[in-house]
Amino acid sequence: MSGISNRAMVVMAAVLCSALVGGGCGQEKEAAAPTEIAKPSPGPTTAPAAAPTKSSDAARAEAQQIFATRCTPCHGATGGGDGPASSGLTPPPRNFHDKAWQSAVTDDHIEQIIQYGGAAVGKSPAMPSNPDLMSKPEVVAALREYVRSLGK
Repeated sequence: MSGISNRAMVVMAAVLCSALVGGGCGQEKEAAAPTEIAKPSPGPTTAPAAAPTKSSDAARAEAQQIFATRCTPCHGATGGGDGPASSGLTPPPRNFHDKAWQSAVTDDHIEQIIQYGGAAVGKSPAMPSNPDLMSKPEVVAALREYVRSLGK
């Protein structure tokens, strides 16, 4: 592999990771033709929503497992944007510890990007969608709660 650039190796690692964990690392897995799904609005309005919904313990446990397998490769184990697949990604993965970002995005925006991916909200298409979570609103809410907790 001496003729392969570092960026190409990162992309290859992301593709391999995606195949192993089913959709993480910034690469979308192939899926069946999407059904009619309403497109989310492009981006946040202003501040976080006032009263976030609480998730069940089961939803939180599933969200933790999803974060560990799908989000950690790019966002890092602690959400700092420093996962093993993050080097070479432009733009770099979001650092969830960034208080300015946390105060600038709505809960709805976070949930949209989790479900529909970065391109759906005008951000990096390297952030994959998670269509399997569209039927699991409690798990999406638990992931959003976790992302919010990293900014405190």
